Amino acid sequence: MKCWTCWTCHGKGTVEEGTTTFMMDIDNCIIAIRNVPAKVCSQCGEATFNSDTSRKIGEIVDKLKADKQEVAVVDYKNMVA
Repeated sequence: MKCWTCWTCHGKGTVEEGTTTFMMDIDNCIIAIRNVPAKVCSQCGEATFNSDTSRKIGEIVDKLKADKQEVAVVDYKNMVA
């Protein structure tokens, strides 16, 4: 599959199964979730998540916000297990 972002510019990126790091700055907390399953562009690195992964990311973010940490770095696989 072609990457939507690359396709609009130069059409060279292809989307492949992989992992990425999801980062968010919310309520004075920086959250990094490593090894998140995603479809990742081989050219630009743009990542997209399916609905199940997006839901799980939301659950992880909610849990980490409740912990009231300033910085949280977690592994996706450990948080959904």
